[in-house]
Amino acid sequence: MPEHSHLILTTVTIRKTLLVAFLLVSLLPSILLTFLAFQVAGEAMRNEIKQSLQIQAATVSQDIDKMLFERLQNAQTWRQLEVTQDIRVNDIDKRLSNFLSGLKTGYHDMYQELLCTDSFGTVVASSNPASIGTKKYQTKSAFLNRNGSGASPIQLEPLQISRSNGTTILPIAATVPSTFDQGQLGEMYLMFNWTQIYHILDQAAQSGHALILLDKDGRIIAASAELRNNGALLKKTPASWSSGGQSGIGTHDGSLLHYKEVMVGYDHSPGFQQFPGFNWTTLVIENSQHAFIPVRQIAIVFILLLVLTSAFAIGFSMLVAGRIARPITALTAFTRHFMRDKKLPEAPHLAEGEVGELTKAFVQTVTELEQSQANLVRASKLAVLGELAAVMAHEIRTPIGILRSSAQMLSREPGLSSEAQELTGFIESETERLNRLVSTLLDSARTRPPKLQPVDLQPVIHHSVDLLASQALKKSIDISLHLETKSTVVMADAEQITQVLLNLILNALQILPDHGQVTITSHETSKKLVIEISDNGPGIPQDALTRVFDPFFTKREGGVGLGLAVVQQIIIAHGGEIHAGNRTTGGAIFTITLPMEENT
Repeated sequence: MPEHSHLILTTVTIRKTLLVAFLLVSLLPSILLTFLAFQVAGEAMRNEIKQSLQIQAATVSQDIDKMLFERLQNAQTWRQLEVTQDIRVNDIDKRLSNFLSGLKTGYHDMYQELLCTDSFGTVVASSNPASIGTKKYQTKSAFLNRNGSGASPIQLEPLQISRSNGTTILPIAATVPSTFDQGQLGEMYLMFNWTQIYHILDQAAQSGHALILLDKDGRIIAASAELRNNGALLKKTPASWSSGGQSGIGTHDGSLLHYKEVMVGYDHSPGFQQFPGFNWTTLVIENSQHAFIPVRQIAIVFILLLVLTSAFAIGFSMLVAGRIARPITALTAFTRHFMRDKKLPEAPHLAEGEVGELTKAFVQTVTELEQSQANLVRASKLAVLGELAAVMAHEIRTPIGILRSSAQMLSREPGLSSEAQELTGFIESETERLNRLVSTLLDSARTRPPKLQPVDLQPVIHHSVDLLASQALKKSIDISLHLETKSTVVMADAEQITQVLLNLILNALQILPDHGQVTITSHETSKKLVIEISDNGPGIPQDALTRVFDPFFTKREGGVGLGLAVVQQIIIAHGGEIHAGNRTTGGAIFTITLPMEENT
């Protein structure tokens, strides 16, 4: 049997392994499709990032051109106002200065200062009174030309970056024409606050990018806050960052900006409306490590999904394999426990299908085997008991009879003392007890085969109770009957069944204290008659439940331990079963099952 159980378990293990391997192989297409999907999604994400950098560069470039175009429009409009003619009289009544102060206030922080100079470069009017009378500006830049030919009345001064206070100014110069002749009175200067460009770049950088504004020579003239703080202003970027067309995208070495690698989207200034632009270039820079975080996140998501899918598939396969193998494994464990402990363990749960049928048949076989072993042991004990009873019948009864007769004769002697009378009484009672013991042994060893005939057990049960009514009355024990009203006819030997009932009821009466309770019930189930005899006494100890029917086993003082062995022998001879147990409410219960008569 152990070799068979080992073979079964090995077969189950191989099947489980093959099932898991099959599911893993079936997962390979899913794994490959997941990998390809990740590659496609990653490439699409990279292209989307590059496209967004290029679009953002074009948007920021257009915003800068729009802002500067509006400033040039301011210069073009203001230089032709009538109030600017006060330059001729050096703004003696401060009308022009007050006008410039009002413009600066109205535009808030757009301009650092607004001023006008005469033809010699001396400041005659300004929004800042401290500048009046100074000679600060001398136009050196080329005039802006909208159409590429001829001179423009508006020009840009070089960008002024102050290292001391951190302010940056872009002077916009516009000639002021004279209304009295064809000459020029002087120039108007709009000191554009370059911080406004920083604001545009900083706002765009909130998306996590860095931005740079390059002049035509590739120098950084504006940058977002992070790069400004790192000293990037006025540095030159590699020409490759913004070459190759009006706009584009590229991946470059980012050591200039303290990055390992950067993705750069660039856009050359396209101008705004009729304004051709300043030939500046806007760069939107993304650290490649940061740019591909979404790609890596997608990769992690795909990997997690793949791991979860694989884990679910493996877990599901193990669950299926376990459900297949669990009944056989339980049957194998059942067999091992039975072979190791030499007693019947708890039967495994019955599965459905062929495995369930196999388990049921195997458990039944093992149960019958154990029952056969128990019957063989009991038969051996009874055989020994029979031999002992035969010896006692021939060798013990004769001297017991002599002792009893001698004691009776001595008790009749005249003049016998009271002590002698008491001793002879002891001899008589003890020899009588020994004679009963020998009779009991003979009855146990030589139980005759039952004479089976249809018997209604209800009268038999009532008769047995009536025989023991006086003993129950002495201890005020109540014997209650709850018998099924249907026919209780079985094939039995009425005398032997009476012996069984008397033995069980008498055991209950002997163990119960005064005012105890004995209950006898009967009912039919599956063509079998079930009789239960229970009490509310101390019950049967757990360690004695499996031995109560063994010959010579007893827990009652003075008992021989043969009564229940005889009871079981009689019930088995009738083709029935008897079991001992304890009630949940306390007390012992003996359950007898007898086959009903076929014709009932």
